[in-house]
Amino acid sequence: HLATSLPLPSERDHLRPRIDLIVFMIDIKSKYSLKNVEASLAYVDASFFLGKVCFVVTGVGRVNACSIETNAICKLGEAYCSPVLFCELELEGIRVATAQRLLRMLQVCAGHVPGVSALSFVSLMRNSDND
Repeated sequence: HLATSLPLPSERDHLRPRIDLIVFMIDIKSKYSLKNVEASLAYVDASFFLGKVCFVVTGVGRVNACSIETNAICKLGEAYCSPVLFCELELEGIRVATAQRLLRMLQVCAGHVPGVSALSFVSLMRNSDND
């Protein structure tokens, strides 16, 4: 299910499935994209930041077209204890690898990987990011 911003409309609450993972998409070429994500973060329950939120940054292949500093996005990930994935959707290999990472994260967050919780999975990702 996709939404362009939060909060989600309440009139469909009874039809909405359980939310296992929230992926915020940020287009590095659009300052509006980051501002929209920052505004939407206020509507996310604090418990989701324990392994069930990530940021995907698109358009990173064109450094000269960037409107957002990557440092600002990394700080956002740190502030919300959530992983940040950088990708270029126009490159098939990177697009496929990013989709596979997101799918694995979703499997963990939905409880489909025995012995691994969303919180432990994100802590493993954060440790490997710092190495």
